[in-house]
Amino acid sequence: MSSLLINLSVVFSRPTGISNYAKNIFPYLKPLDPTLLTALNYPEFKCYSIPGNLTPADGTKGHFGRLLWTQFKLPKIYKNLKSQLIFSPIPEASLYSNCRFVVMVHDLIPLRFPKRFSPLTPYFRHYIPQVLQQAQHIICNSQATAKDITDFYQVSARKITPILLAYDVNHFRPVREDMGIWGQGGQGSSLSSLSSHISCVSIAASSKSCPYFLYIGRHDPHKNLHRLIAAFAGLPNHFDYQLWLAGPQDKRYTPLLQAQIEELGIGKQVKFLDYVPYGELPKIISGAIALVFPSLWEGFGFPVLEAMACGTPVITSNISSLPEVAGDAAILIDPYNIREITEAMAKIATNTQLRDRLSIASITRANQFSWERTGLATVEVLKQYL
Repeated sequence: MSSLLINLSVVFSRPTGISNYAKNIFPYLKPLDPTLLTALNYPEFKCYSIPGNLTPADGTKGHFGRLLWTQFKLPKIYKNLKSQLIFSPIPEASLYSNCRFVVMVHDLIPLRFPKRFSPLTPYFRHYIPQVLQQAQHIICNSQATAKDITDFYQVSARKITPILLAYDVNHFRPVREDMGIWGQGGQGSSLSSLSSHISCVSIAASSKSCPYFLYIGRHDPHKNLHRLIAAFAGLPNHFDYQLWLAGPQDKRYTPLLQAQIEELGIGKQVKFLDYVPYGELPKIISGAIALVFPSLWEGFGFPVLEAMACGTPVITSNISSLPEVAGDAAILIDPYNIREITEAMAKIATNTQLRDRLSIASITRANQFSWERTGLATVEVLKQYL
């Protein structure tokens, strides 16, 4: 018998935003004595074994397999374990069953930026609204996402609790050129002297001595990379800098960006790093002049928070959840305005005092976020329905 089930069917070993959230949140739910529905092993928890081929690692097949498992197998598990509530880190649940559930919504980007022939379009238009209507309660990751849920699905705001997310405090910290981790104090003006003197040969040996701006994320159109590239090319002295794009290449979108770069004549200045291993991220972030993240929409925005935790100045969008994350510790720009992005990059590149101020403000801001705070707030919501 277990009154609370935590559905971890979406979790797998390679870090993704949702998997990262789920793995960081459930340890703080332990006071509720949950049973984890999981294909992985967590010895300190009660676990109920489920198939391991239901995750994003299995692509579309895994997605459809998980939906079928959720619809037909999960209600039987719920009944057999005499459960009272299921918590899901994504907005998936058994419809028209006796299962009571609370779900987490990360964003509604497939509705804001629909793609032709994408299976996510009917998923977000037809399945998710049914889940949200039948849920006991909805948790989401920002006020911006809460407003989207209300606007797109006409769900009452009283049914939604926004809880900001967090970052790995032991991992994302300022890193010196010699790759030693700093403490939380003493960052001051030293942070401004961090250039791209990265000894990370496996990532970009040829860029070792050139200062660089950094972007982290996918290449999807709503990430706004074409405007970022145009803004970088607009820097009066752009040949003195590089732009590093860290994130997996996508055969649908990356070739368009590469063509744009060649047309602008900045092929030697822009580096595609592809997928950067998790362990290398603090080095790459700490070495950058700034993280430039001009996304057109984010449910939360992990790269912004992780960069701030490393003491790296941030330029990001003044829309969606990004101001909620960045606060007053970043330069906020209109992501549709290329000139505004260029001007922000030029300011940070040439103004040492501004870099110092943003570095200190970034770390102070990042310290306000913790997975413990996120977890305890989630416990308070779940308690109401147990």
